[in-house]
Amino acid sequence: MPKALQKSIGTIRGRQATEITASVEAAIRHGDLSPGDLLPTVRALASALSVSPTTVSSAYRELRGRGLLVTEGRRGTRVSPAPPVMAPTAAPLPAGTLDLASGNPDPALLPRLGPFLAKLDPEPHLYAEQVHLPALIELAKARLGADRIPSPGISVVSGALDGIERVLLARLRPGDRVAAEDPGFGGVYHLLRAMGHPVEPVALDDEGPLPVSLERAITRGARALVLTPRAQNPTGAALTAERSAELRAILERHEDVLIVEDDHSAEASGAAAATLCRETTARFAIVRSVSKTLGPDLRLAILAGDRETIARVEGRQLLGTRWVSHLLQHLVVSLWSDSDVARLVARAQRTYSARREALVAALAERGLSAHGRSGMNVWVPVEEETATVQQLLAAGCAVRAGESFRIHSPPAIRITTAALPEEEAPRIAEALAAHGSAPLTHGT
Repeated sequence: MPKALQKSIGTIRGRQATEITASVEAAIRHGDLSPGDLLPTVRALASALSVSPTTVSSAYRELRGRGLLVTEGRRGTRVSPAPPVMAPTAAPLPAGTLDLASGNPDPALLPRLGPFLAKLDPEPHLYAEQVHLPALIELAKARLGADRIPSPGISVVSGALDGIERVLLARLRPGDRVAAEDPGFGGVYHLLRAMGHPVEPVALDDEGPLPVSLERAITRGARALVLTPRAQNPTGAALTAERSAELRAILERHEDVLIVEDDHSAEASGAAAATLCRETTARFAIVRSVSKTLGPDLRLAILAGDRETIARVEGRQLLGTRWVSHLLQHLVVSLWSDSDVARLVARAQRTYSARREALVAALAERGLSAHGRSGMNVWVPVEEETATVQQLLAAGCAVRAGESFRIHSPPAIRITTAALPEEEAPRIAEALAAHGSAPLTHGT
């Protein structure tokens, strides 16, 4: 028996399904089982624990439903790449390593919050007051309107993924299938699995989701579509007007499909705003975060959508967190109203584009394929992800294996170029060329 399976069998205990479930969760929490670890088959674990296969099958079903495990056909049952439990943090990168893996914006291109915090002196806010600052809503509507983004309903949430989760909770039930881009943001995949939504992958190219693939996902029962209109993570895809029209025509034939757009990079994306939604779209939500422009720690995003969806989100929000901190809302109003911040965001957009384009060009010069039409990431097809990541780490730079960003799409690595100096791009490209990336091709 492979050592990996011996390890997992040795960490799982229990005679009842609930005990086995708790044992697997504890092993993940303590680090005895790691993301991606292979678990034994139902029959193998049943034999090792001297229990019925039905008992193990029930435990695995519960763990899959909670997003702790994933079943991948012939690859077997594995620990989810991002199980929804607190687990030991990854080891820090070696000293001097260039971090092109974390996906963060460049801190040097984010506004310093100290001066704005020092000027904040809002009146105390109490229960039963307005949950959203009118000044923030007014600014948000103006910004969305300038980009021709519909906002019949508008709200404030704690970041992009929080907004996506709240919309799905408002409109779907566990078991409903959700179409999502492939390759796509691993955080969306993990969230969908944790919520009990099977993922229907939608292939894409540099101009966004492929119409034929979206049609197939809807035919297979997808009740919602989650997509990124620009700065798509990890490929950098950005919707064009022609592709938007093709996709909109499909969705207008299926008005019951919920559309959720994740505009996480907003003004820093390096591409014009685009949307599949209109004022008359029956079910939609567009979330626009400030994380990439003003800073991830602000934990604030604007959520626009049809009135019914937004009303459901706000109604549920009032039963729990109630509102996003008014201090954060005041802070975003101050930042959005400051001309120096606006110039910094514009400079950040130009800088991110230049850095991304420098790496794509350097790779192309060496005959290597890469995708990075917008945003802060470059997606590079490779023959073997783990080996490439390890070899680049030995060369002094950390990148992300593409496994957690894809379902059926082929192997690749994600390189975050947000803080990559342009003069470093040739060195990274040379290291990739030396370690056998895929030859130059077109399409994702």
